[in-house]
Order: sequence, then structure tokens, then C-alpha cells
Amino acid sequence: MRTDRPIVAFAFAALCLFLPACGSLPPSTDKPESHQLPPATDTPSAQYTHAEVDQHQNQSGFRLLTLSTNALLSRVALVDHAKHSIDLQYYIFANDMSGHLLMQHLLTAADRGVRVRMLIDDNNFTDENHLFDALNSHPNIKVRLFNPLQTRDPSLLSRATQFMLEWRRLNRRMHNKSFIVDNSVAIIGGRNIGDPYFDAGSDTHFRDLDVVAIGPVVQQASAAFDTYWNCDSAYPLKSLTNAGDSAQRLAMARQILQHEVRAYTDSDYAQSVLEELPGGPTADRRGAWFWGDAELVADQPEKIETTHDVPELRIGPKLKALVDGAQHQILATTPYFIPGDEGTKHLTSLVQRGVTVKVLTNSLASTDETAAHAGYVHYRKDLVEGGVLIYELRPSTGQSQASTALGKSSGVSLHAKTIVVDDHQVFIGSLNMDQRSKLLNTEMGIIVDSPGLAHAITDFFTTATQPANAYQVLLDPASHHLVWQATDDGKDVSYKEEPEAKTKKRVEVSVLRLLPIDGLL
Repeated sequence: MRTDRPIVAFAFAALCLFLPACGSLPPSTDKPESHQLPPATDTPSAQYTHAEVDQHQNQSGFRLLTLSTNALLSRVALVDHAKHSIDLQYYIFANDMSGHLLMQHLLTAADRGVRVRMLIDDNNFTDENHLFDALNSHPNIKVRLFNPLQTRDPSLLSRATQFMLEWRRLNRRMHNKSFIVDNSVAIIGGRNIGDPYFDAGSDTHFRDLDVVAIGPVVQQASAAFDTYWNCDSAYPLKSLTNAGDSAQRLAMARQILQHEVRAYTDSDYAQSVLEELPGGPTADRRGAWFWGDAELVADQPEKIETTHDVPELRIGPKLKALVDGAQHQILATTPYFIPGDEGTKHLTSLVQRGVTVKVLTNSLASTDETAAHAGYVHYRKDLVEGGVLIYELRPSTGQSQASTALGKSSGVSLHAKTIVVDDHQVFIGSLNMDQRSKLLNTEMGIIVDSPGLAHAITDFFTTATQPANAYQVLLDPASHHLVWQATDDGKDVSYKEEPEAKTKKRVEVSVLRLLPIDGLL
């Protein structure tokens, strides 16, 4: 499943760099503005949330969604309890089992009068069976696409042609991820909406993290959503399609979604979810919260329009300040790690002044993006030589063989994006540590000062970097070459080349390393 990189970013990169911007889509100005509704106070969930927040003045509360099944069920539960508004902003909202499950619950919420706004990036948008068209025809549901292609459902050739002709525009995507209900509770983090993010697929399972948030940070998330919803790059879906008979399509969508949800209910996946969750709090259940001062940070949508770096439009400077304030330790988790020369020097300089820097990223065997790995390889040895502790997730851990609706997963791939500084400051969001997130895509996340949340994410990091779950990349003092160390069945093992990677991936990385594409990654 494609995640963060546009479909032709690499096949046509060399050519497109020399093409002028052509035939750009006109700004979407003929649309009504809408804004966040006041935080709900008239539902049991809202009353519980406000009671909790009132005991922690000016602080926000968080729960970490580590289990993928919990992350899905928390979203469903929040939708089912919504009374006034639901605002969703995603890079991917897939037309698969998980997507259909959420669509069905969103439709039910709209039927009872909840206003639903869905903002989806167009890079991976597909509308099989015209389900989004049908939802958009509901009087309480509005769907907008961010930075869309000129045509709907283009063929591969048409899509490639559009990217070639409008490379500078279409290469820039909205990577933000937020899920806001009644302006009282939000889910922010790394997960898109789709089977791989909820352990529901038959292919890769992404190991990812979100937080459920309550308190002042939720209104900040709503304000960021409004900025994107009303910006020129957000196009109403109805302005891009010929929806036809809306009543007929909506009736057909109801039948399709009901059938899909029945299939989900009868699946092995649904049964495994029920077995996992009875004892643990999902977003709608009473339980402990991690409290702290928090700030929602989000790039401005105008970032995609700039021809050069404008730091004021992006969240990078705030994250750099967070990292630069470290006194003892930095734990960074990122699926795609391409720090560039500047970032490599910066991380190694932190080590030189006594800060322990640990980074968890994907191995070649576990990554879903070989091009990103090719970029990472350029800097890996310099980082290790400079004292940065590098861990690469193994593709087959004990978590990878969970039952799914479609069988067994083929492996795991890291997708979480977090930073923990000095055991109390945390960033969690959508931003990867690569040049694409820094300069091309728009990103968002939450910066929190909370020892409890920091400890929870540290536990995730510690488990993931155990020798049974990850390789530590080290420098062999004798050969001065990199080696990968781990344990198999409790025994230490060492590899002199990237372990477990298939020949196809090795060849791809070897070729892609020769191309000057770091700025596109």
C-alpha cells in the first residue's frame, strides 16, 4: 500500500525536475466557509471530558493508542457518541474494510443530525462504487479533496502525465492526520484510515501510534482543521465530479456499507478485537489520562505553494527547538529517516555535547518505501560513526502474525512518528524525519510536556528496539564496516549486510542510491 510518496515521484523525477509548471488547477474559491462548532457540553461523553479537564487547569489529557485494534475501535466509539460535529483530515482514507466500517458509522451519525466534514488528500484517493460521492450527497456530510488532480479516477498513464505536467504542484501533499469529535476530543498521530494501520489487512501491518486528546489542545486542532478546510487548495468533491442521481447513489451506498459491515462483524478480525479489548480503555471508556501542557503544531497550507523554504509556514523550527533543549536523551521514532547533511551534523553534534540520541527506523527488509531507504543509506554510516544509536525494525516479530479478516500478515513495518526528550517532553504526529516532510508535504502533531506520556512512548520504543525486534546498526572496529546485531531464539546474531532483505529490494536501493533524489524523499 502506498503511504507517503506520490505515485510517480521516482519514475519521472529526473524528467520532471526540468519541466515547467503547466496548466495549474485554479484556486477553489467558490465554496462556503464553515468553522468549528462550540465544544459539546450536552452529552455524557462531553460532560465526563469536561469534568476531567476542569481538574487540570489549562492542561490537556492524553491516552496513547498503541494497539491497532484499539485505535480503530476508539474512532468508531467516538463517532457513535458524537452529537454535533465530526471533522476528519487524512492523507489516506482507504476504500477497504476499515474505511467502509468508519463510513457506515459516519453515515449513521449524519442521519441523526451530526455535521461531518471530511478533508482527504487526493494523492491516494479512490472512490470505488462512488461511496464518497454518495456520502457527499448527504445533507450533513461534506467531502473536500486537497490539491486534487485535474481528473477523477485517472488511468495510470493519465496520472503519470498529470504529475509530469504539474510536478511542482502535485508533488506537494497534505500529510496531516486528525479526527475531532464534538470539538471535545481528538485523535492525533501517525495512522491513516486503512486496513494496514489497524492490523486488518493481509499484507503489511504498520506499527503506529496515536493519542486520544482532551482539553485545550482539541480546540487548537479544530482551528488548524478550519484553516485547511477553508484554504484555496481544498476543493469540494462535488466540484470535481458528476455525481448523477444523488438519492440513488446514497441508497446504493447504504446497501454496500451494510453488506461490508456485516462481513466485518463475521470476520476473524472482529472476533480478535473483541477478545483483546474488554479489559482496556478505548477512547470512550473511563480510565487514566496523561496530563500536561500541550501545543498543537501544524504547517500552514500555503507551504505547498512556496518555491523556497519559508520556516514560518512549517513546524520544523519548533521541533528543532524541542530537540535542541535536550540535556540527557532523545528517543526518535520515524519510518523514513533521511536527515540530510545538515541534520546528520546536527544529531552528531548533540551526541558530542553529551546527549544520548537513539533513533528507531525501518530496516530494508521491513520498509514499504525502498526509495526512502536509499536516501537513508547515504547518512547511516556517518550517524553511527558520530555516536547516534540506530535501530532498524525487523520485518517479522511476534506481533506480525496476528489474525486478520483476510488471513495472516506478511510482516510489520514501522509507521510511528514520535520524539521523546529527557523523559518528559514529547512530539507525536504525522511528520517523518525526512526532506519531504520538512519541505514538501504539510504536517501536524502535538508537543506535550508530560512525564507520563513520555514514559508510555518510551516503553513502546524500548520494546521495539529489543534485540528480538530490531537490529542495532554498529561499526565493526576491525573492518570499519557496518554490522547488524540482534538475537534469534535468545542467541546473539550478527550480519555484515542488510539482513532479511529480498533481492528485489536490494537491487532497487542500489539503483536509487545513484539518483539525486534526496530532496524528493
